[in-house]
Amino acid sequence: MDHSGHGMTMDLPPFTLGRGLEWSADPFFLVACLVGLALYGWGVVRLVRRGDKWPVGRTVAYVIGVLSIMLMMCTRLNDYGMVMFSVHMVQHMVISMVSPILILLGAPITLTLRALPTAGRGRKGPRELLLMFLHSRYMRIVTHPAFTIPLFIASLYGLYFTPLFDTLMGSKAGHVAMMVHFLAVGLVFFWPIMGVDPGPNRPGYLMRMLELFAGMPFHAFFGIALMMASEPMVETFKNPPASLGVEALSDQNAAGGIAWAFSEIPSVLVLIALLFQWYASDQRQARRKDRAADRDGDKELEAYNAYLASLNGQGR
Repeated sequence: MDHSGHGMTMDLPPFTLGRGLEWSADPFFLVACLVGLALYGWGVVRLVRRGDKWPVGRTVAYVIGVLSIMLMMCTRLNDYGMVMFSVHMVQHMVISMVSPILILLGAPITLTLRALPTAGRGRKGPRELLLMFLHSRYMRIVTHPAFTIPLFIASLYGLYFTPLFDTLMGSKAGHVAMMVHFLAVGLVFFWPIMGVDPGPNRPGYLMRMLELFAGMPFHAFFGIALMMASEPMVETFKNPPASLGVEALSDQNAAGGIAWAFSEIPSVLVLIALLFQWYASDQRQARRKDRAADRDGDKELEAYNAYLASLNGQGR
């Protein structure tokens, strides 16, 4: 059976990295990625033309994030991922954990808000509607840890260990929907933790680290479960095509190893991003205090000195 609709996956030769990286575009993801890059580029050009600055690092992060999705979905990795659990797991881990982090570091919502014109007093244009959506009750719910962490976990256990995965893998539309879901879950999970864009439910930095570590261990446990299994656990990958020369259980063990190893990568990336954001936030706060002191003649320091003088006077 040809699971994918991408071509004759039954006749794929044994997997090598070179074969996996050959071009084989999924039309949906190709169009979506190109549109995403074009819109981001439009926003940056619009800002630059009116004399505003946009950090180069954000652009680089966003572009690499989108290209990482294209790498997973517009090469033969996508074809091999239909019949090899290990290759599918690479797709899943990159699209759900690496791509979202890079895209969020690119601050696409902030760019959109700065690039879109205001509609004028009393009117609501795209910019105003986006702001309303960002501050809506819906967004407060879907970005709350009580929602994001269970969703993050259920996307592993509730998908792979139920018949839902086999159903989705049985059609091209189902496969695309599953990959879109992985990306969306990653964006929703990481946005409140380390996203640059404005949004609800943005706790302090220590709480954000706790949120990160609350979700990541479950990826490791999932990987260990696959590695320790004594028989294939997912129907789709129980009978890989003979042309691949792959044994189902060893391929599943490799998939488990990939899931386990990938749980460390986003943790490190997000912690680095959080530490930089924390440092930058402290610097901004210090600069605000300095400017306030310059404006009011440092009344806070004067009051403190007067307090010390009064204590000194009482001591005498």
